[in-house]
Amino acid sequence: MNILQRLHRALAGAALLLMASASQAGDITVSAASSLTNAFQEIGRAFELVNPGERVLFNFGASGSLVTQITRGAPVDAFAAADQESMDKAQGAGAVDRATRFNFARNQLVIAVPMDSSHGIAGLRDLLKPAVARVAMGNPESVPAGRYARLALEKAGLWAEVKGRALNTINVRQALDYVSRGEVDAGFVYVTDALMMPKRVKVAAMVEVPEEILYPVAAVRGGGNYAGGKAFVQFLRSPAAVAILDKYGFGRP
Repeated sequence: MNILQRLHRALAGAALLLMASASQAGDITVSAASSLTNAFQEIGRAFELVNPGERVLFNFGASGSLVTQITRGAPVDAFAAADQESMDKAQGAGAVDRATRFNFARNQLVIAVPMDSSHGIAGLRDLLKPAVARVAMGNPESVPAGRYARLALEKAGLWAEVKGRALNTINVRQALDYVSRGEVDAGFVYVTDALMMPKRVKVAAMVEVPEEILYPVAAVRGGGNYAGGKAFVQFLRSPAAVAILDKYGFGRP
């Protein structure tokens, strides 16, 4: 191979590296609570339409687990949680930019049951009925919906009795799946989750919780594309994003 050929190959290799770098630079990784899955997927597409060249990649899971990933160095550019506690932990660890944090949505905890349920569940105390053997709920240690459920049950003086029937799940969508398949008699989910399966799940009761269920979002430091993460966070304030959240049943903060 002569010098000219080697030069051409080197230039071609450099061009490929630049293209790969450009592609990666356009990626925005967003870690978000499982309950946001459908709404955020649509919001991501809307964001990409008005930001050509940008690509939004989502990582959905329990808010507590996502915080652990972020604080351990996972390459994340924006974080949306289903509770204030998870975001407070991320902020306390210096992982998110406090200046970009704001609440963008609210939700409502409900007791969901299979569509053909005949247990007559209309409130928390009905979960103590002999016919109610298993109740799905997110693990209170890492899943906000599970923590909200435990707080509500503790306030009602029912936690000690209900926890023996609880089937802990890794996120709120798994609790919804158990209810939809009839593998449990009831489950604690958000009203937005129940709306995703109107033919298989019905809301048996609204659940009062001691604190508002508000969803905070913030740009993440050190993820690799801070500017992109901040742009996605800001997009959640846009009329397009707000309309999508409304469509999926989320309230406004």
